[in-house]
Parts: sequence; structure tokens; C-alpha cells
Amino acid sequence: MKTVPRAASEQTKDQIKMAAQMLFGRHGIDAVTVQQIVDAAGQRNNAALYYHFRTKEELIRQMVVDGAAVLDARRREMLDDMEKRGGPASIREVMLVLFMPVIELGEDERWRGYIRFISHLQASDPTTLRDALNNRWNAGYVECVNHLKRMLPGPAAIVEQRLSMLAIYSNAVLSAHEAALESRNTRSSRLWGQPFTIENILDMLEAAITCPPSQATLQTAMAETPAARQ
Repeated sequence: MKTVPRAASEQTKDQIKMAAQMLFGRHGIDAVTVQQIVDAAGQRNNAALYYHFRTKEELIRQMVVDGAAVLDARRREMLDDMEKRGGPASIREVMLVLFMPVIELGEDERWRGYIRFISHLQASDPTTLRDALNNRWNAGYVECVNHLKRMLPGPAAIVEQRLSMLAIYSNAVLSAHEAALESRNTRSSRLWGQPFTIENILDMLEAAITCPPSQATLQTAMAETPAARQ
């Protein structure tokens, strides 16, 4: 008998999370109120959210971890397969591990809104995102980034900056792709409906970190190194 209310409680929690995920994805986090979340979740009043999560901030933390755990498990699986083959043989192989789990998540309707939610959180409150991940739920992501740091040529400062920008670029394009999937017009879209869309996204993201830096960039980077300032 005790399992019935517990099951109902978990169902309510999931409904609140899914409603918040979609609303945060569409409108951003600060623009969404607790009342809007509980209304979208089919709950009667704000007490439902406070009962299950205590605060909006705790709801956000749990939402981050839920999706990050799925992404990390998938990346871990792909990384283990890669290691069995002798480790990364190319930058593209690492890019696949880094981004395909996110693309797969965006194509799953159960997670629709999550990519945009994380993108909004990264832009507005990166400290909350880092604290929620707690150096645990992004371990696969960090491992991929470390592979790229070892594999990419050029001064470390340029590589570090490019990898940071890669996160921004990928958040933007994958969020736009997720929004198109939600609107269900990808097949007729000249932008998103092409059969090569995913591969072309990966091509462009890879090009962003592998294109040769200009002489002006290299000269400026070298001038800013500690050795050059001594």
C-alpha cells in the first residue's frame, strides 16, 4: 500500500521537472516563475514544487544532474569503446564522443528543452551549473577536452580559448537544432532538413578548433606568454 503514494510522488516530481525543462528551454530561467511551472505540470498550487524540491534552485540542480548523468554515461560508454581500440585516433573521433550524446538527447522527446535549458544556465549562471555538476557528472566531457588539448597543435593559450569558444558555439547550434525539432518542421526546413545536417554541424565545430591560427593571432599569443614578457 505504501508504494502507491510514493509512485504518485515520483510521478509528480517528474511532471514538474519536465514542465520546467520545456519552459526554461523556451524562455530562459529567470523569465519563468514557479507558478508557471506548476501550472504547466498540471498541479494546483506552488506548494507542489516546494514540497518536492524546497526551492526553485534545488529543482534546477536536480534537473542539471538528471540530464548530465545520462550524457556522462553515454560518453563513458563511447570512451571505453575508444580505449579498447587503442585510444583516440583522430580529433573527429573525440568530437563524436563529445557531441553525439547531446545530439541524441536532443532527438529524444523526453529530454526536449534540456539543451536550451543548459545553454541558458551556462550563459546566465555558470557557477550554479558548475556546482551542480560537482566535478562528477561531467567527467566524460572533461576527458574529451583533455584529449583535444593533447591532440590540437598550437600554443596552449590559443587551444584553451578555442575549446572554451567551442562550448559556446556548440550550445548555440545544438540549441537551435533542438528548437527546430520541437517545432516539428525539420523535414521541410532548408536549414535543418538536409540529410547531412548532423555531419555538417560536426564538420563546422571541428573546423573551429583545427583551422590554422593567423600570423597575427600567433604573434599576439607569443607576445603574451610569460617567457616573452621576461
